[in-house]
Amino acid sequence: MKSDKFDVRRKLNHPQGVIPKEKQQAGTTKDKFPVVLDDGKTIIFISDKNKEQETIERYKNRGYKKP
Repeated sequence: MKSDKFDVRRKLNHPQGVIPKEKQQAGTTKDKFPVVLDDGKTIIFISDKNKEQETIERYKNRGYKKP
């Protein structure tokens, strides 16, 4: 039995079944930790809590170029 045209169109318009969950959740802050920078003006989210200090230092030195 052939599939209905409507069912085929619906699968093309909503392909969530074939998209990996990692891509569906792109941009989400689930399972991430906030790091507050610039006295609260900037907040970024990192996945590894152990790298919080490193992230803060990298942000402070982002415009610094070695001579």
